[in-house]
Amino acid sequence: MSADFNFDGEVALVTGIGGALGSAVADAFLEAGATVCGSDIIEPNTEDFLLAEPERVDFYRADFSDEADVAETVEAVVDEHGRLDYLLNIAGTWRGGTPISETDVDTFDFLFDVNLKTMFLASKHAIPYLRNAEGAIVSVSARASLEGGAGDGIYRASKAGVRLLTETIAAENLGSVRANAVMPSVIDTPMNREMIPDADTESWVDPKDIADVMLFLCSDAATVTSGAAVPVYGEV
Repeated sequence: MSADFNFDGEVALVTGIGGALGSAVADAFLEAGATVCGSDIIEPNTEDFLLAEPERVDFYRADFSDEADVAETVEAVVDEHGRLDYLLNIAGTWRGGTPISETDVDTFDFLFDVNLKTMFLASKHAIPYLRNAEGAIVSVSARASLEGGAGDGIYRASKAGVRLLTETIAAENLGSVRANAVMPSVIDTPMNREMIPDADTESWVDPKDIADVMLFLCSDAATVTSGAAVPVYGEV
């Protein structure tokens, strides 16, 4: 069974569009007919930028942990396209390997900036325009956010923050903006394969499958769903 969605005439903004998941989300929305605007701190046509056809999206280079960059980008998207319907908060990363007693404060700041602050700032500046469109936000939390664990507690805490802010945004915008999150386990990305070279990747989740869930959460098929944290663990 397959599902088809039609986002023709609607505008989606994808943060972290150059990464594996951001690229998959962009492709899914393009295939559904949306106009896709994307932002990343890295430029297209560089080794780390994984979106295969960056010319198909309107790209805005920005640091989404910087409020001025975020405000300028969101306003530019709306000025150019006249609307904003969907915000996909994909920007994020993982760091770990040390207990809290040995973790540098720079690691704490970095993870909260990339995983949580970007989501907060993008949502803050997009919400007024999303209200006009009765649009939706989908952000990326993590299965690991559900409990503490040795070695990557800062990452887990930042992703738990994404879940809580998602619930808050949903509560504050009932009837105007839907906000949901997805909770991946380990995503099958080039970076994760490099960081965990000896892992059994059979249970890792394809970014395309997560993108399909995010597409659904923005669609009319999910109009009664807001404030949810949806597991996308794969077959584990």
